[in-house]
Amino acid sequence: MPVLVMKFGGTSVATLDRIKRAAKRVGVEVAKGYDVIVIVSAMSGETNKLVGFVNETSPLFDAREYDAVVSSGENVTAGLMALTLQEMDVPARSWQGWQVPVETTSAHSSARIEAIPPGNILAKFAEGMKVAVVAGFQGVSPEGRITTLGRGGSDTTAVAFAAAFEAERCDIYTDVDGIYTTDPRIADKARKLDKIAFEEMLELASLGAKVLQTRSVELAMRYKVKLRVLSSFEEMDDAAGTLVCDEEEIVESKAVNGVAYSRDEAKMTLISVADRPGIAAAIFGPLSDAGVNVDMIVQNISEEGRTDMTFSCPVDQVARAEKAMADAKASGDINFHDLVADTDVAKVSIVGIGMRSHAGVAAKMFSTLRDENINIKVITTSEIKVSVLIDRKYMELAVQSLHDAFALEKAG
Repeated sequence: MPVLVMKFGGTSVATLDRIKRAAKRVGVEVAKGYDVIVIVSAMSGETNKLVGFVNETSPLFDAREYDAVVSSGENVTAGLMALTLQEMDVPARSWQGWQVPVETTSAHSSARIEAIPPGNILAKFAEGMKVAVVAGFQGVSPEGRITTLGRGGSDTTAVAFAAAFEAERCDIYTDVDGIYTTDPRIADKARKLDKIAFEEMLELASLGAKVLQTRSVELAMRYKVKLRVLSSFEEMDDAAGTLVCDEEEIVESKAVNGVAYSRDEAKMTLISVADRPGIAAAIFGPLSDAGVNVDMIVQNISEEGRTDMTFSCPVDQVARAEKAMADAKASGDINFHDLVADTDVAKVSIVGIGMRSHAGVAAKMFSTLRDENINIKVITTSEIKVSVLIDRKYMELAVQSLHDAFALEKAG
């Protein structure tokens, strides 16, 4: 039998009624002849509640016990989904990560999947099971302890299962009906895309679009998993949602296909750093060791052996970055005059595989922002994206004006 993977996010299984609605969708696919692997998240709000319990009980918690607690939300959903399917006379059972097993690294709360041996589930399919309901977000370490994959990890679980079982497709059910050219809450002209290339989706996910976890898109691209994003609240339709696929499957691509944003950015500048060989390593090594996720980097022209180094990072990592730089200065590894943090910035990006063959895209972006009197603080580019840091108060205006400038409301 062909295998289909269906993943239901927290809002899609938030209540017993919604679990029943999701189960009906699964039943339709079983009736089409599929063996189905269902990946479920915890019911909406449950993981936050469990994290709160852990923090209240033990502020400096043991990460292994943290995983044991926060992974339990998915176990509840998996059991309830299996029971609901059984009530519909669909042969189903629940699976926890360790039962599959989903083999992961030992990095608790941010583990990575190493392997998913398919034997146990395939044996049950051979015995007549039609649906394996798997608790997402969780796995088992080499030491036999429960691990979790980080927030949004159920997306990664779903894609990893689709790869391991060579599934025909992986459907991600969420509270939105697909991938949009930008956030519809900001730009009312935002258009749902029928298809989007893996590379574009990867950039959008990493730049702030929260529809899919970045790691899940990386996996889908690596293993060529056909990924479809669709709403669990819309009517069932085989053509619904957005297909995330290979670039070759998209006949004609516009220069820009989406505008992404992230409001939780900070710009940090080391003023008057000694400009010498190895200075970048001396700065960004300690930041990496401190777990600071550096994004944009700009170095000014050197004058009299001194330079300024600017970088961006998530706003909640500013204190960590400041401590790492202070420690590096105290140890004599780097010498700088001051560290200035601007926590009132946002990142706005345009993304499109069509940029490879269209000239003048960046120039159009910059002139559009100029016409709106929006000052650009930092610029970075890649083959298929241009990102800028701007004052946060202009973020929505920038997104709307760029969406209009590239006519993203129009298809083709």
